[in-house]
Amino acid sequence: MSHSSLRRLPALLTALALLLALGSCSREPASASTTLFAMDTLMDLALYGPSEEGCQDALDQAVQLLNTLDRNLDVNEESSELYALNQGAGAPVALSEDTFALLTKALDLCRITEGTLDLTAYPAMKAWGFPSGEYRVPEQAELRELADRIDWSAVELSDGACTLPAGMELDLGGVAKGWAADRLAELLEEEGIPSAMLNLGQSTLFAPGERPGGGRWRVGIQDPAGETYLAVVELQGHMSTSGGYQRYFEKDGQTYWHILDPATAAPARSGLASVTVLGPSGLICDGMSTALFVMGLDRGAAFLSAHPELGLDAIFIEDTGAITITAGVKPYFTLADGYTDREVTVLP
Repeated sequence: MSHSSLRRLPALLTALALLLALGSCSREPASASTTLFAMDTLMDLALYGPSEEGCQDALDQAVQLLNTLDRNLDVNEESSELYALNQGAGAPVALSEDTFALLTKALDLCRITEGTLDLTAYPAMKAWGFPSGEYRVPEQAELRELADRIDWSAVELSDGACTLPAGMELDLGGVAKGWAADRLAELLEEEGIPSAMLNLGQSTLFAPGERPGGGRWRVGIQDPAGETYLAVVELQGHMSTSGGYQRYFEKDGQTYWHILDPATAAPARSGLASVTVLGPSGLICDGMSTALFVMGLDRGAAFLSAHPELGLDAIFIEDTGAITITAGVKPYFTLADGYTDREVTVLP
């Protein structure tokens, strides 16, 4: 028996943010919004600016950009750059400037996190059945063989091309939506759009500027054990959440989620139920939410302390329900109704 939870609450965060924003708005700015399906998820885009025409033009460009990224980075689309790279059989594959830049930044994040984020875990993901939905639990011998093939450092980038060893495959699912958020941030700045709420699916958000009515955007943090949100964060920038509840299956009473530990090629058992990361870069927030989930609370907290240059804050929710946050997010973090008795530990 299997069970999947791919999009249990596809618009929860956006709906909460917009309701809280518009409910206090006495004079709404010009706006444009849409919902689309890209990168295997539903996305909600809402832009606010000085004119309807300007907002709509920027929105049209945003949709076009997301569709382009979707085509280029879809691991299963035969015309995509990523598909060509995975079929390269050890030969260099030329990449677009954008995809080359994405891989360069993502591999650097793999290095910084010492492989707790690893782009080459796709064969293991396929072995568990997460891309196809045909779930299975691999034997230990198979997992050991798969783990031996996970090695981000074997990926070579040079002169606008990428080379993968034969048999290795890349998947950018752990960073692609964050990269899209960074590209959209550039677009909105160029188009003079000062405020937006972009929910790029599976808890990857970009919320620049102030919400209509003033103040930071108010975004819900989902309770990993339920269907509601347990806290509200006042957001102004990028945010990404990784949690075992987002995509999983059950077999013989055991839950297996899609966040794999590259060291074991199996679901990461770090004691965490979810990690939310806030910071100035969508790609880094996206990748680091996965890496910190794999690290666990103690190692993750030590990593953040050792890398202040990343400018990150985090919210850790353990399997027990315990909540730990970094000091930087404390002024913007409030427990939701029904959770006000939950203890929150603030990291020094």
